[in-house]
Amino acid sequence: MNTIAIWNLYAIDVERFILSKVQDECVSKDLLQEVFLRVHVNKHRLKESDKVKSWLFSIARNIVVDYYRKKRVLQVVDQMEVTEEPLINQVHTEVECLKGIINVLPPKYKVAVQMADLEGKKQQEIADSLGISLPAVKSRILRARKMIVEGFMDCCDFKLNSQGKLVGEVKERELCKVCQ
Repeated sequence: MNTIAIWNLYAIDVERFILSKVQDECVSKDLLQEVFLRVHVNKHRLKESDKVKSWLFSIARNIVVDYYRKKRVLQVVDQMEVTEEPLINQVHTEVECLKGIINVLPPKYKVAVQMADLEGKKQQEIADSLGISLPAVKSRILRARKMIVEGFMDCCDFKLNSQGKLVGEVKERELCKVCQ
């Protein structure tokens, strides 16, 4: 069965299904196009042509789930932006450097480490709220922490001691590569 035939048979049903999930006609049309793009690219994988409809709706469901995952991550990032406050007459501290380092992390790492280390959420809670697997959360937190260590080493020339702990002192604000 070719893509045009699948489109002619099922496009209206799939669009209704997607619209019932996203409640936005423009988004549903975009997602419908994405569904049929995946169908076109992967139709050779379908072994039994009598299962086209269930395969098609599985693809549609997965695309809707992906849409909400992306939307949720972007909303969390928007809510978690570290605001920059005037630093006049304040002592330069590790906390300021940490805020600056976290602020420049890629969004997926920033969200995971903020939820785990700053909000104290359990990793399974984070996985559930972001709609990703527990191993993915663990990986993101680990990578974010490594990036934070590297950030301290870059911004204020901290070093790792023999036990693998960061040691050093925060530079003056003017010499800090993150906070200046």
